[in-house]
Amino acid sequence: MRGELVEELETILSVRHPAAGVRIGDDPKLFDWIVSRSPLVEIARSLRGAQTQAVRAILFDKSEGANWALGWHQDRTIAVRKRLGVPGFDNWTVKAGTAHVEPPFALLERMLTMRVHLDGVDVDNAPLLIVHGSHRLGRLVEAQIGSVVEAGTTSACVADAGDVWVYSTPILHASEASRRPRNRRVLQIDFSADLLPGGLQWAGIASA
Repeated sequence: MRGELVEELETILSVRHPAAGVRIGDDPKLFDWIVSRSPLVEIARSLRGAQTQAVRAILFDKSEGANWALGWHQDRTIAVRKRLGVPGFDNWTVKAGTAHVEPPFALLERMLTMRVHLDGVDVDNAPLLIVHGSHRLGRLVEAQIGSVVEAGTTSACVADAGDVWVYSTPILHASEASRRPRNRRVLQIDFSADLLPGGLQWAGIASA
């Protein structure tokens, strides 16, 4: 992604000071950047169809003062505007004031996640780690994860500033603490072409 687009994104996000991560709710400027300025929606729609939209954004910033590790896991929740009793949507939580729920796994399998790197990340600065093909294995229980990682092929998703990684949302992934801590800002955006059932609505990134 071109340098001027990264600079625009940095300006939009400059008011946010994440520790582990900041879930971004209504932000019309960020929504406009994603939809009108960046190529992200076009990329997502080329992979998942014309109805694909950005449904969640999280800003991460690992640094010397916030240097955490995250074990191997699948992302299993979505952010919605309001909790409603809909069959198949279970294990409700509230994160940063927003309702989150585990949807049917088939919905997650149709989603995409993009990670936009505002800073470069090398092997010493906690790149995302992924297990190839693990997004095709369905919902994994905790007891399965270790054996899948051990048997699978893993990669570190190193990046330069402006690079974008795209992956299937339920891929098995992890992140180590940085061995040489410095800023590692990443904007993570989830995309989906699905309309939610039973009156549920995606929390989204900007007010409707």
